[in-house]
Amino acid sequence: MPSYYDEKTKSWYCKYYYTDYTGTRKQKKKRGSKLQRDAKEWERNFLETQQADLSMTFENFVQIYNEDMKHRLREHTFVQKQYVISKKLLPFFGKLPVSQITPAHIRKWQNGLISYQDENGKPYSETYLKTINNQLTAILNYAVRYYNLKENPCRKAGSIGKSHADEMQFWTTEEFKQFLEKVSDKPQARAGFLILYYTGLRIGELLALEYVDIDFEECTLNISKSYQHIGGRDVVTPPKTPKSIRTVSIPEFLRDELKAYTGRLYGLHKHDRIFPCTKSFFEHEMVRGTKDGEVKRIRLHDIRHSLASLLIELGFSPLAIADRLGHEKVETTLNTYSHLFPHKRDEVAEKLQQLK
Repeated sequence: MPSYYDEKTKSWYCKYYYTDYTGTRKQKKKRGSKLQRDAKEWERNFLETQQADLSMTFENFVQIYNEDMKHRLREHTFVQKQYVISKKLLPFFGKLPVSQITPAHIRKWQNGLISYQDENGKPYSETYLKTINNQLTAILNYAVRYYNLKENPCRKAGSIGKSHADEMQFWTTEEFKQFLEKVSDKPQARAGFLILYYTGLRIGELLALEYVDIDFEECTLNISKSYQHIGGRDVVTPPKTPKSIRTVSIPEFLRDELKAYTGRLYGLHKHDRIFPCTKSFFEHEMVRGTKDGEVKRIRLHDIRHSLASLLIELGFSPLAIADRLGHEKVETTLNTYSHLFPHKRDEVAEKLQQLK
């Protein structure tokens, strides 16, 4: 792996040939390295990613994984994965050859995550542990499926964390009304939280709402897109799943609130977003509305759980709730909220007794 010193720029560069995925021989040159070893390392890393030999380091294999997955995932999802990979996986596995990662390595890494506590003594949540572990499993499954890794060592190491939290946080209607009073001095916050609580929209769906999406006569909202602010850019994408494209009915009082709110927005055009802000605005308002401790603090997404809990209490079926929340399958609703549905075991026994 030759490297050369450029007297003019006082830096090192490497120049070499490689064969790309089409079989074409190409020349590659990389300038600007301060040290000779940096130039050599850059060349070695580049050639490893081209050859896709699983003796390559995990961090180099991640480059291949990312290049493929960024074309197949929603941008927001891809960005979230990158945070987990860079902060939780690469510091431990980065320099290890993919083919030499063992169940013992994974168990040691898992134990470090399980024992972690922040400055306040708070550990990672069970759901977050599951998310981190799943990302490592996904990368190594990718290596098995497409690059002939013999087996995924995560299978022998076992999993950590839980898919769902043991206790789901939500507000009762009274708690929500109490919270709403504390943020109603800001019309945007009041209108936004009313929609979130009574429709179950995801925050990205709320932020993507345009004036044209409100049908004041039919009392409905048209949900067809999702908004995120990524890397300083406004990004609008389709919703999370095909079923998330839906029409949501709203009560008349909410229709009237939205009519009053949008009537205050100067020069509003039909394709203008009615909430021209980001997720952080509503997160800050949740902190402001709960800081006195009179209403417990929950996550923004927990408002969606609050509606589900309310609808279950009112006797709506899982199918109706799934339709309103935009779940792809009714099984998602049942798996997420099964513990909130009333148990019918005694009623079943009574009905069967009557058949005797």
